[in-house]
Formats: sequence, C-alpha cells, structure tokens
Amino acid sequence: MASALSPPRAPKPKGILPLHYYENFLEKKGTRDRDYRKFWAGLQGLTLYFYNSNRDFQHVDKVDLGGFVKLTDEAPQRKLHDPGIHFSLVLWNQEIKFKVDSLESREIWKGFILTVVELRVPSNLTLLPGHLYMMAEARDKEEARRALEKPSCFLKVSRLEAQLLLERYPECGNLLLRPSGGGAGGVSVTTRQMLNGSPVIRHYRVKHEGPTYVIDVEEPFSCLSLDAVVSYFVTHTNKELVPFLLDEDYEKVLGGPKQPPPTSTPVSTQDKLPPLPRLPPPPDQDENYEIPIGDVPAANYVNDEVLPPSWQVTLKLKKLPKAQAKAPKPPPPVMPKPEHKVVNSGLLARKLAASTAQPIFPTTGLADVTAELEEKLQKRRALEH
Repeated sequence: MASALSPPRAPKPKGILPLHYYENFLEKKGTRDRDYRKFWAGLQGLTLYFYNSNRDFQHVDKVDLGGFVKLTDEAPQRKLHDPGIHFSLVLWNQEIKFKVDSLESREIWKGFILTVVELRVPSNLTLLPGHLYMMAEARDKEEARRALEKPSCFLKVSRLEAQLLLERYPECGNLLLRPSGGGAGGVSVTTRQMLNGSPVIRHYRVKHEGPTYVIDVEEPFSCLSLDAVVSYFVTHTNKELVPFLLDEDYEKVLGGPKQPPPTSTPVSTQDKLPPLPRLPPPPDQDENYEIPIGDVPAANYVNDEVLPPSWQVTLKLKKLPKAQAKAPKPPPPVMPKPEHKVVNSGLLARKLAASTAQPIFPTTGLADVTAELEEKLQKRRALEH
C-alpha cells in the first residue's frame, strides 16, 4: 500500500543579499576570543560585516573601520595545525586578528580595506590588474557614499542656533555637528556640559583634509568619517556627551511662525488687466502702480470723421484731471463703452449734418459744438464715477 504523500513544505522567506565592495571567507579573532572563528565576510562602506554563511543576509557581527590606525602582517606560526596566513587590523580602541588561507587572499583583503579607508588604490601590494580595477570601482562608490552620508546629529545651523538647540532641548543630547564657518567642507562640533552646576558650551573645529577629518584639539586626531568624529567625542568623555537627536522640524523648534499655505495665488494687475468693458480693480497703494496713458477713456474722444479740418485746429477738449490717471473704484454696471461711442458719434453726426443746411457763423457754431461736447463729457464722467 502506497504511503500517503506528505504536504509540501512552505518555502522559507528569502531576503535580499547585501551588496559588498568585496566578500570572501575570513577567520576572525577578537580581543575576547580564545580562537579564530570562520565567517563569510563582506566589506561595505567603512564596515566589515560577518555572516555565518554566504547565503545569509543578516550579519552576526561587524567591525567599524572609522577608527582605523594601521594594518600589520604577522610572522608565520610554523605550526602543522595552523598553516594559515595572519594579519592584524589595528583600530584606535582595539586590535583584531585575521587569518586567510593564502598570501593572495591577504593582499586582496588589505588592498580593499586600505582603499575604502584612504580613498586611493594602494600601490605597495602584490595585486593583479583585475583586483586593482575592482578596488578603483570600490573607491569611486565610497567617495559617492561619503558625499551623501551625514550623521543624525549633523544639522545645517549656525553657531548661535546650535547653542539655542542644546539649551532648549537638553534631553535630546548635548553634542551637535554643524557646517563650519570657514567652508571647504569642514565641520564644527558644539557641546554643552554641566560643570560645577553651570552649563559650559564649547566649540571644536574639524578640518576636512583629503579623505580624513582632523579634529583640532591639543593632539590633532584624524578620523575617516563624521561618524568616527562623533564616536571620538563620545568615547573620550566616557559617554558624557550624547549625540543630539531631534524628531521635530528645525523651523518648529526655533519657534518661527509657521505660515499657512496660501489658498490662491494673487495675480498682479501689472501682469494681466481685466478684459473690457470692465474696469481694472483699484491698485495696491504699496505697489505705486499707475495705469498707462493709453488706457485713459478721454483719449478715445476723437471726431476726425465729423468735424471739418478748419475746426480741428480751433477745437481743444479739456484734459481730464490728473487724478484720472489712477484706476477708479469699480463703478456700477453700465452700458459697454464701444456702443456708447457709436451712439454718441452717430447722434453728433446727424446734428451736424442738419445744421449744414443753414448758414453758420464760425464763432456761433463753434460755441454750440463746444458746449454740446462739454455737456456730453460731463455726462460720461458722471457715469464713470
């Protein structure tokens, strides 16, 4: 009798394997380890990650290269049970020993570590052209990464604003990084500590020299990253200095008034005038805006087609007052201006045509026409106001 089929096993969740500049097997022995332990190691940024196998995506240990001092080769052990090649990584707070299975593997590991630390491909190691090309790629990636990466306690604030943040929010930390006033990629460190019951604020300059950051203290100290600068201050003060971490927005912290978002975008009357026959809105007093002369309604009163040429020299219309240059307040709805002009001009033409049948004295006709034009002009002004 055939046995019942067992249910299929559920597939294990797969993670994304991390991307490293270089990865291979590496045996590690720390200061507290009694013997070497073999790991699958990968170099990413200024960190060495260690995994149980090359299929794992979660590291079990890591070493920060921010406090790098030097790499040293150890003499062969000349023991039958230990034929490996040894070298040491010296940091400013510890020393870690490594073991590999060949001289070539040791040179490759040393080359990649020196490349990301010094941002240059070492020339004093025995390496193949392919390895040198891979290290040059790792250098370019590390330069791009450092250009974008900043510690969480780095804020783009001034010297006074940094002091203000540390004084107002002591529970958020007492160490803050900010851009240096001298520029050139340098930074400054602002700290606030309580000494004898009184707050003391200090500022430290950090110079950016090539791939390193040099802390300007009595004995200048070099770091490979801004994270290493923060670690230096935290470690050398026995963790009395704590990096400043603030969740709120910087503008909100400084107490600046938050402007509400505008509901609509104001349109300047200088950019676009309302269409005719509507009059433009009154301009803002602060803008000192003036309507062009061509927009003044009195400029349209021209009667060349009706009056004889001999009268055009004698007739002089009164100019509008100077106050008319500014846009008046919106008047009540009136009849469109073009139609009003056509009716008035037609009426004036008919009256002039009827009066030509009688003998006209120049002085009497001129007085009548002038009076009639003044009367019509007064009516038009009354309508506009």
